Amino acid sequence: MTPAPRRAAVLGSPIAHSLSPVLHRAAYAELGLADWTYDRFDVDESALPGFFAELGPEWAGLSLTMPLKRAVIPLLDGISETAASVDAVNTVVFTEDGRRTGDNTDIPGIVAALREHGVEKVETAAVLGAGATASSALAALARICTGEVSVYVRSEARAAEMRGWAERLDVEVRIADWSDAEEALRAPLVVATTPAGATDALAAAVPERPATLFDVLYDPWPTALAARWSASGGAVVSGLDLLLHQAVLQVEQMTGRAPAPLAAMRKAGEQALADR
Repeated sequence: MTPAPRRAAVLGSPIAHSLSPVLHRAAYAELGLADWTYDRFDVDESALPGFFAELGPEWAGLSLTMPLKRAVIPLLDGISETAASVDAVNTVVFTEDGRRTGDNTDIPGIVAALREHGVEKVETAAVLGAGATASSALAALARICTGEVSVYVRSEARAAEMRGWAERLDVEVRIADWSDAEEALRAPLVVATTPAGATDALAAAVPERPATLFDVLYDPWPTALAARWSASGGAVVSGLDLLLHQAVLQVEQMTGRAPAPLAAMRKAGEQALADR
């Protein structure tokens, strides 16, 4: 009996830039899932309930990006402890019994990307920025950092948010002003969670022997900070590494096939970025 075609997609707004279709389709091809499709839909918070209402039994799962990671939670039957820890869902899986369950693969994706580059434990770390990605970075650091995490922010409102996340995630955090961000670069692990261009001015301050930089951006790449870091001999983990590892976990959850083909997905992602 031929398996019924299955569907998956990434939702968000804007969404045209998303590499998720490239990564998931590469995985399907490598796994021999010829009847699986993966699309992208521009959906904002107001349109999300209507989109969910139209989903049929052929749907296997959804990837979610901003601004939907919190908006989706009331539409689900349950979420994982990982997703609950940061109030953010980036993965929805539709089970055979009709349940819609949410998970967050960004957090273990960060941990896996760092592990791939030889970073499994650090004594201290620094986080640049306090936006949406910073809470996931803190949650990941809760798993691998044994000591204090310094977070560099631009406003007291952001500082208050990060203190709240730190308390919730049981992470020892020191809040510092962005004007002192150069000192962050001496940490054994620096996680840059800021938008494009925000860390460019820090490139000139990269130390002579930097440790590891995790820059969550992937387009444009490399950032000025990442380029200088690499030229100085430091290890660099990119946003593509994060995107790949969180997508690997999504593919495994949605298809029930593990391990997902990381190498094929990486090759497809790198080629797509090179073609832009």
